[in-house]
Amino acid sequence: MKTTNKIIMQEARVALSDKWKIVIGCFILSWLMSAANSIVSLLVAGSMAVGLATFSLSIARDKELKIIQIFAGFNIFWTSLKTFFLTTIFVILWTILLIVPGIIAALSYSQVYFILADDPKLRAMEAIEKSKKMMMGNKWKLFCLGLRFLGWIILSILTLGIGFLWVGPYMMVSYAKFHEDIKRHHNHTTEKAE
Repeated sequence: MKTTNKIIMQEARVALSDKWKIVIGCFILSWLMSAANSIVSLLVAGSMAVGLATFSLSIARDKELKIIQIFAGFNIFWTSLKTFFLTTIFVILWTILLIVPGIIAALSYSQVYFILADDPKLRAMEAIEKSKKMMMGNKWKLFCLGLRFLGWIILSILTLGIGFLWVGPYMMVSYAKFHEDIKRHHNHTTEKAE
């Protein structure tokens, strides 16, 4: 049985409870690197996303945290870059049709960085296909999880962005917990089918 979004968020808060200093520091470092220069940020966005996914999964799994984890995506730089560009192009193309298909596409591809964090040997299209399969029947749940953060995001904007120091990691770890939940369910369903 799948875990509810409320429980996923509670588990994320528990996972973050005694790690806020290192988590906020790593997220600030990641954001600074991504925002350094527009061209450079496009080139490193995929690698940084894989790194944040690796770091967030470590928190979600209650494993040892290391700042170096946010750079894990650079070990698979070309795959991360291809994944970033392919998912961005696909979402843009779907959005050109209408906004709703673009949102659905973004939800379908939402797991690619977590998948690459777990299995860096995959190619970009393999990670995208795996994400689409994992998200079948789970898009609405992820959309609702994102909506649960809407109030927090508004409060963060009202604090001139300072709130994002806490909301960003909270969201990422919640998404990592979500990934763990659907991955467990997807693997269980796949084993049953075989």
